[in-house]
Amino acid sequence: MKILYTILCGICLLYSGFAFGQEAVVTGRLLDGDSQQPLPGVSVRVKGTQQGVSSDVDGSFRLSLKSTPATIIFSYIGFESQEKEIQGSGSLGDFIMKPSLIFMADQVVISGTRQAEKITKTPATIQLINSKSIEELPSFNPGELLSRVKGVEFVRSGVIGTGINIRGFNSNFNSKNLQVNDGRFATLIATGLPLGPLSTFIKEDIDRVEVILGPNAALYGPNAHNGLVNTIMKDPRASQGTTIALGAGNQNMLTARVRHAQVLNDKFAFRVSGEYTKGTEFDFVDSVYMIRGGSLGAYEELELDNDFSFLKGNASLVYNITERAELVATWGGSNTTYLAPTNVGRNQIKDWKINHYGLKLISEHWFAQAYYTTSKTDSTYSIDERTKQYYRGIDSGLTDNQARGAFSYQSGALFIDDSRRLNGEIQYNNSLGKLNIVVGAQGQRDMANSHGTYLLDKDEDDYITINQFGVYGQFDYDLGNGFKLTAVARGDYHEVYEFNFVPKAGLVKSVGKDGAIRLTYSKGIAAPTILNMYGNLFNGLILGNAEGFTLNDGSAVEKQKVEEIQTIELGYKGKLNNRLYTDINAYYNKSKNFLSPVTVVGVATERGDQPMSEVQDGYGVYGGLVATYVNFGEVNTFGFDIGLNYQLMNHLTLDFNYSFFDYSVDEDDLDNDFDKDGKVTKLDILVNSPKNRAGLGLNYSGNKFFGTVFARWVEEYDYFSSFQIAAKSQPELSYRGVPIKENARSADTWNYGPLGGFVDVDLSLGYHIIQNKLSLSGQVTNPFDAEFREFTASPFIGRLYSVQLKLDLPAISKKTSK
Repeated sequence: MKILYTILCGICLLYSGFAFGQEAVVTGRLLDGDSQQPLPGVSVRVKGTQQGVSSDVDGSFRLSLKSTPATIIFSYIGFESQEKEIQGSGSLGDFIMKPSLIFMADQVVISGTRQAEKITKTPATIQLINSKSIEELPSFNPGELLSRVKGVEFVRSGVIGTGINIRGFNSNFNSKNLQVNDGRFATLIATGLPLGPLSTFIKEDIDRVEVILGPNAALYGPNAHNGLVNTIMKDPRASQGTTIALGAGNQNMLTARVRHAQVLNDKFAFRVSGEYTKGTEFDFVDSVYMIRGGSLGAYEELELDNDFSFLKGNASLVYNITERAELVATWGGSNTTYLAPTNVGRNQIKDWKINHYGLKLISEHWFAQAYYTTSKTDSTYSIDERTKQYYRGIDSGLTDNQARGAFSYQSGALFIDDSRRLNGEIQYNNSLGKLNIVVGAQGQRDMANSHGTYLLDKDEDDYITINQFGVYGQFDYDLGNGFKLTAVARGDYHEVYEFNFVPKAGLVKSVGKDGAIRLTYSKGIAAPTILNMYGNLFNGLILGNAEGFTLNDGSAVEKQKVEEIQTIELGYKGKLNNRLYTDINAYYNKSKNFLSPVTVVGVATERGDQPMSEVQDGYGVYGGLVATYVNFGEVNTFGFDIGLNYQLMNHLTLDFNYSFFDYSVDEDDLDNDFDKDGKVTKLDILVNSPKNRAGLGLNYSGNKFFGTVFARWVEEYDYFSSFQIAAKSQPELSYRGVPIKENARSADTWNYGPLGGFVDVDLSLGYHIIQNKLSLSGQVTNPFDAEFREFTASPFIGRLYSVQLKLDLPAISKKTSK
């Protein structure tokens, strides 16, 4: 931390001494080419620098330039990006922005190479949720927009629970898709799961979301394995003003959100935001199975709390060191209560608190950041295990109150988390003729603590500490004739899994004015999480596998390895004509060393070199019987995605996407026999993904009205994840020792039948009561109230509707440039 601080200070002093040329002031007013109405919020930036402003509510802007000549770039969602050469001070008068809803080829992204570049030129399959889609969504939950993204397997696990998977192998504890928020890893420290509902940002703070399909570990490190979701926040200097949003809906949903951003002077700008949302989950009571009195019975979850709530806050302060360098200090916090599906029933998340603190330096050639994340809860618990312990208490003669009290948590139901994470990164980029270079280093120190409740730590002073370090280098070279070559190499050192090499290479060929063909190779890795390595669930019935086990027959269970995937991908992205934009890609993956869901491996005598009697809290009950996580198998997966966007007329577009996914496995290779029954079946390779899915949407975004009709079809598919099962009847196969039968008990859970097999519809409509100031909008999901279930350990999804009133107030003072 001291080293990084020294680097930051040194770079700040270096840039503070720079001087630049002749100053100039440029003014103008930006107008909609169709309506001739003023355009507020247009980004006005100096090409090649950090300098820029956004237009005021009347479309006017005033930009101070440190030197001329210079090129100004005007960009705004729904309009073509335009450039203007500036020779000195003056007024541009009324500057016309040309409307175009087929603007995708002009979009700039950063996730593919960690540099700003047109989306068509990046050597990765990137899907973009833009600011207009986010602003016009009449919901507090921006995660709902992921259902409309090509190549993403979207699931809804309740009123607020939304999740994604990319290219197969989903589970109820899926940590293979990395979530990044403005360059900060937004994952839980001990489990590696995306924060999801625990996230600290609010919808009004989001500028855009970039989704990478496929591995991108070379630049982002372990666990950017199947994909990456990068949420990019608004710059307060380009988004001044105050936004207040109030919403209500069924399921007792109420939400209030506020955001304010302001430029104080040429040096300082800030933003603050907050949200409070509450509601009630759909009615659903899962069955808990246990043996009582010698017979197996089904019992309702104990004391189920269907209420959810979110309290979130964010703040950011920007300091302009010079024209080309800035410091950004950030804080975010949340307190969340909700029901979460897991591999073993559901967890009652109670007052789970996330806080993060960060400092970033951004300049023309340097980027450096350090951030600190904390995770804390002392009352979250496993509903399934608490229910079982309650009935054990009743059977032992306890009163109802006694059995519901502290006793109900004594078998390992309670989860306490008091974990911390420290991250640091430094990066340098430059151009040498046709060669662009990015080199960097990242460090991460995880300090997990469960007070001895679900990890192999002993108490609140015993932290499980894991250090990781990675260095990477990226080289882009312009080969001429429209060809660009990208090569990336990364070396990662993990304290438990030691060194891993992660390469990536891409070749992009520009086609016409607004298109490109790309061919890429990339490798991804997924390092086991702290829970996988050092878990201690339900008094040691489930233990982490960082050191391996010795079984009572003398055989060994090897310690976990890093999971690997290698991908070859071919794609095209661009405009076929002025109205049609297309994005097509095909891929082939080779995966090995799958990390299994939790599975029983047998009776163990030792974990590593430690006797099980010293490790397993419940040794007197289990006698060394243990479940853990193991590596197995090698599978090839393949598929393709098609996305089409057609502009029917100004302000009206038709969107279509389709995805196909399948796999192949060597059935003669018994390394793929995960359940060790002597043959390789579908139950050994838990793909857990639909083979076909598609979406069709009609979007209107006019001066007064805006709205969307979107239909999503998901093919029926079988799903298995540890205790969880959702599958059609297959009496020839058994899962966890029980024949697979639909609408029947399957070991420890009820099989309601396969997932998917539905068409879901979203409808939204909004009206600008006062242009750019006041809007009223509403949304209905599943308007026909069709009963379907998208995920295991989750309710059947009913109709959801909500309304939102949003007020946008202009900035207190005129915007000034950076």
